[in-house]
Amino acid sequence: MASPLIGKKAVNELQEYFVSTTLRKIEMDFDAAGIARDDQYQPNVSGQRRALVQQYLKTLDLNKPRDARRLLRVFEGVLAELDVARQNREAYDQKEAERVFVLLCRLLKHDGYRYEDGHIIAERQVRGLEDLQHAVGPLDLPHLLQQIDRMRDAADDDPWLAIGTAKELVETVCKTILRERSVEPSGRPEMPELLKLTRDSLRLLPEHIDGGAKAADTIKRLLSNLGTIAQNLAELRRDYGTGHGHDGRARGLEPRHARLAVNAAVTLATFLVETHQARSAAPSDLAGTRRVALDHS
Repeated sequence: MASPLIGKKAVNELQEYFVSTTLRKIEMDFDAAGIARDDQYQPNVSGQRRALVQQYLKTLDLNKPRDARRLLRVFEGVLAELDVARQNREAYDQKEAERVFVLLCRLLKHDGYRYEDGHIIAERQVRGLEDLQHAVGPLDLPHLLQQIDRMRDAADDDPWLAIGTAKELVETVCKTILRERSVEPSGRPEMPELLKLTRDSLRLLPEHIDGGAKAADTIKRLLSNLGTIAQNLAELRRDYGTGHGHDGRARGLEPRHARLAVNAAVTLATFLVETHQARSAAPSDLAGTRRVALDHS
């Protein structure tokens, strides 16, 4: 099961901060962040303020990036106010503001965020991992979720591991889609061939595009580039990723290169997963899928 994008401890401490404010303050902060309220929900908590916060939280799914971003806007407003109060030596609650500010920043940092100049910024500069995590959530793929977490942690600290995992991620997505669509690869195809089989099963090869369709040539070029991404990831992993032995004097790439590889893999994997889910909603799409016999030799 996917982990929430904002941890329970941070959410609980945000709630406890609001206990010391007013009902009107809670409404204003959550409403300003675009968060709806479930006023029919009666949580089993003590106090009107906790109950009101829980009614807002009830409408959020913190596994979804959009909902997480809404709650982060609430954190931003709270931290901005606390930041002002903790720097005001004449404020009677300066010490308490400092304590809560430091605590919330520490908990958010654990979840991969930092507060800076009035804004909460994702510590990890890998784009789209949360979207991919959400996309694969319904598929119940614990190994794939582990790969996503591994890339999130390694992109800055271990570029070799991040690059190796990026290639493995695409392979895992392809194998999963082929299995779910009853396509059995012959032998043990390398990554470019594995992706081609997956694209074929999803009708994402250029020859699947009607030549008379609007922007057909552009779409065909984009689809052809999917295969190029797979080839490049395989080559990058061979030279700079985990999974292969390297010369003891080999020098790895920098985190920015790892993020480039991971971002490319995540974009491709998300597109494949979302296309698979969309195609699966229409049973007729599976009827024309090419089947490849499993080679038992």
